[in-house]
Amino acid sequence: MSAAAGGDEDRVEQQQPAPAGFPAQDEPAVQDRIVERDRPEADDSPADSPAERAERAERTERAGRTERLERGEQDPSAERPGQTEQTEQAGPEALDSPAEPDRQDKQARQAHQDQRPEPDQRTEQAEQAEQAEPAEQAVPHQRAERAEQTEQTVPDQQAEPAGPDQQAEQTEQAVPDQQAEQTEQAVPEQQVERPADPEQALAAVRWRLNPETLREEAPEPEALREIRDGLTAKLGSALDNRSRARLLSLRSVASRVLGDLDDALADARLAHTYAEATGELRRTALVRARLAEVLRWRGEYAEADRLFASANSPELPDRLRAVLHEHAGRCCYDQGRLTEACLHFERALDLRHGDDAELNARTALALDAVAERAVTAGFGPKPRSREVVLGEERYPVPTLDEEQQLWGYADAEGNLVVEHRYAEVQPFREGMAWVRRPEASRWALIDATGAALIEANNGYRAVGSFAEGLAWVSMDGKGRWMAVDPTNIVKIPPGYEDVRPFRGGLAAVRQNGGWGAVDRTGQVVVPTRYHGLSTALADGRYVDGFTEEGLAGVELAGRRGVVDRTGRVLVVPAYPALVVHPVAFLVSDDSGRWGALDRRGEPLIDPVHPSQAAVVAEIDQLLADTSPVL
Repeated sequence: MSAAAGGDEDRVEQQQPAPAGFPAQDEPAVQDRIVERDRPEADDSPADSPAERAERAERTERAGRTERLERGEQDPSAERPGQTEQTEQAGPEALDSPAEPDRQDKQARQAHQDQRPEPDQRTEQAEQAEQAEPAEQAVPHQRAERAEQTEQTVPDQQAEPAGPDQQAEQTEQAVPDQQAEQTEQAVPEQQVERPADPEQALAAVRWRLNPETLREEAPEPEALREIRDGLTAKLGSALDNRSRARLLSLRSVASRVLGDLDDALADARLAHTYAEATGELRRTALVRARLAEVLRWRGEYAEADRLFASANSPELPDRLRAVLHEHAGRCCYDQGRLTEACLHFERALDLRHGDDAELNARTALALDAVAERAVTAGFGPKPRSREVVLGEERYPVPTLDEEQQLWGYADAEGNLVVEHRYAEVQPFREGMAWVRRPEASRWALIDATGAALIEANNGYRAVGSFAEGLAWVSMDGKGRWMAVDPTNIVKIPPGYEDVRPFRGGLAAVRQNGGWGAVDRTGQVVVPTRYHGLSTALADGRYVDGFTEEGLAGVELAGRRGVVDRTGRVLVVPAYPALVVHPVAFLVSDDSGRWGALDRRGEPLIDPVHPSQAAVVAEIDQLLADTSPVL
């Protein structure tokens, strides 16, 4: 008996279109900073020394890896099971009913659209690149970004081609002199110049955090209004679900900070509808958190708390999870739940290991606000569990009468609600539990009151808990598993030797000795040809079947690979060990050294590291300075 919830998703992409699918990041500035800052000129100048050419090559290689990592270049979760490419491209028509809200949205801001110029070619290309959006959203607090870019690019711009005899002199004297001169001239102009693209401009905003309310304030409200108008103009040409989810949620951020909370709420709710239609974990988490922040500002705390909790999946990148905890903590602060707020702030710091200076500064400010409020109002009620925040029903738990050696169920207060009369019981799942009486060899299904839903005379000698409305049952207790619903209607006929619970609409099954996966209708999605189907995650957990992103680890002849929820092979089973990281795949070679693949299965980091942790550290360096904006 066993007892019984970044930037990341949305960012404007680089100029060239990328392969469809990987979750996007809204704001481009950090990606531009990471990739463009390290990208050398296309050709080596005749004046380049061998050392300079080697440095250029290294920078080119690093820039390419970072760009592939941030773009992902492949999103195995871009579509839900059964969702067609036409759905993704259709935008409003792909949803149940957002077409009319879109028309109202466009009419409401038509005047702004008429005044805005058409997006430039770079923005149009970035919209195409939405189909392969980066793995982890980043939104900068760009302290000296322009100066950093100048420092990286000026040396390549100011040296004229020179012969070998002049090379050393140019390298040691001319370059520094000209670099300093150009830096002094270029930096002031760049610092005051705002990016033309509204998404880049929003990413570049340096928000002020009010030390009393812990709410963001715009340093230049009029500039933020112009950015919002630019987002409205881009929405006029955005047709796919991904783009509309991103742009609407970003516009909600601008409206929220400007105090237009009704407009912000309308945009955020519509963005949430579009994001859920994509089925992409990171995109949905970011959009959900932006909606939660609008609700927080409106004082609608219960729904805001639920959205923050549901968005914060352990499968998300740590950077995004830390920001989600930070904002959830601010929401608790508003409610006077100061102890719970401190727990969120502490968790945010733990996720970043103290390495995020800006998060550290914001948290210090928040803790000062908590301390000041606690002096007069105390720390508030005790912290809630995640289940309580989500509003999940607390079902009875198994309890044993040691004298009779019979099982029953008690509520959270310890009151007996189902009598001790069972020889075996399972925990409640989805409001139902399987039980077996001492005199019976077959299982029955009861609800939380003890009433029978499926009688024991139906003949199930082996049963599995309900998940997503279905439970696996076996008549002989040895095999021939089939799936039934709570009314005992067979949804998937018998025929499987072993099974796992449904997760994300799919369940791992074994047939004729091989593992694969079926959907809730019984349709085979992953052929039953693998020797194993389980997924190791970077945080140390294992998942029976598919992750929330729709990825599953497969094993063939002792070698591991990855398939997606459509059955497509992303990584051919060729590695002794494979771990799913939020933005990559960690793999080992036969010598036990670790490296990484990108989401296309292409080499990203050579297998030279002694541990997974060392690979993760290098990935973090490639994604330096990324931070999702909410």
